[in-house]
Amino acid sequence: MQLIYKKLTNWFVAAVFLVLVLGFSLLNQPSATALTQKPTVDTPSTSATMRSQTPTVDTPSAPAPAIAPAVSVQSVTANVRHLLDTKECVGCDLSGAVLKDTNLQAANLENANLQGADLERANLQQTNLIGANLQGADLGKTNIAGANLERANLVGVDLEKANLQGTNLLGANLQGADLEKTNLTNAKIEGANLRGADLEDAIGFKGIAS
Repeated sequence: MQLIYKKLTNWFVAAVFLVLVLGFSLLNQPSATALTQKPTVDTPSTSATMRSQTPTVDTPSAPAPAIAPAVSVQSVTANVRHLLDTKECVGCDLSGAVLKDTNLQAANLENANLQGADLERANLQQTNLIGANLQGADLGKTNIAGANLERANLVGVDLEKANLQGTNLLGANLQGADLEKTNLTNAKIEGANLRGADLEDAIGFKGIAS
């Protein structure tokens, strides 16, 4: 009798233990299932979202700055060489050039800059000096017969004993020039500015008002 009771007790304890194990397993299964079935959501980062939503604007590039063409400026020495070779130097810079005793007959020096140049005893017969700048130049004893000095700048020029016979000086500026003993026979000096010029013993000067 005691043996049967002991067996029943063991079976009861085993049954209770089994029931507890099964119950515990059933309680944990929903949470585990929930954890395994929880959907994963990829949340885009804020910076990535902003980059994808920010419109791209094509800003036009600034136009390339225009490059000014290079300007070739010849030296006075190069211009003198060119003048002697070709007898032409229109608009050239010949300022301060030493052209003493040089033969420039019939040369073309229109609008050339001869400021302060040394042209003493040079031959400038029939030379084109229209609009040329000869301010302060030395033209003493220079032969300028028949040359065209219309509208030329001859301010303060030394023309002592120069030959200006038949020279065109229309509208030229001879203010303060030295014309002592200069030959002005048949020279055209209408409209020329002779204010302050030294015309002592000038040949052929008819006293035209400056």
